[in-house]
Amino acid sequence: MENQSISQTLLSIYHQLMDCYGPQHWWPAQEPFEVIVGAILTQSAAWGNVERAIANLRAAKALSPEVLRHLSPPEVAALIHPSGYYNAKALKLKSFAYWLGENYDDNLNKLFANNTDHLRQQLLSIHGIGQETADSIILYAANKPIFVIDAYTRRIINRIGLTPNGNSYAAYQTLFTDNLPTDARLFNEYHALLVCLAKNVCRNHPLCHRCCLNNVCQCSNKTY
Repeated sequence: MENQSISQTLLSIYHQLMDCYGPQHWWPAQEPFEVIVGAILTQSAAWGNVERAIANLRAAKALSPEVLRHLSPPEVAALIHPSGYYNAKALKLKSFAYWLGENYDDNLNKLFANNTDHLRQQLLSIHGIGQETADSIILYAANKPIFVIDAYTRRIINRIGLTPNGNSYAAYQTLFTDNLPTDARLFNEYHALLVCLAKNVCRNHPLCHRCCLNNVCQCSNKTY
């Protein structure tokens, strides 16, 4: 498929999803540091469980890098217990809190003033932050245009028939960034809409008869 055709297809998918589901208002958080905490906690976790963990942190007034640094790993783990893998995630949260304090005096505005490539490199250097988590922070907390790739996005793109060569995180990301306008709001809504479709319709066992993308999908598992 030529680039112009890919671009048209991706934009058509976006508009169909938007017509079906409407704006997603994602990421649901009160401030950027909460987005970062959520991006770390949502690793291998359902969002409802992450919300419970964040509620615990908020109730304990622990949604700040300074407080997280002063709490012991077991104390943080107890607060974030609902999110699963709580001991490992406690270390990830504390690692980010220490890094932010040492390098940016807890000032997220200073951190986000970096250009996207440098910001991404810095985030990836922190314990527990991989590509998807880093890109979620960049897009949803820093409001910079980068496309987040997750298992839901891969599933939908593969079923539609747009699987990129290489099958790597970077290959899927390039599919979007090379064929869509570089716009943080567009990337934000697009990714959130894909997640919505995957959770509600394009599941492991897809409900194809309910899918708004039937006209472009090549899914071999279509069930009617």
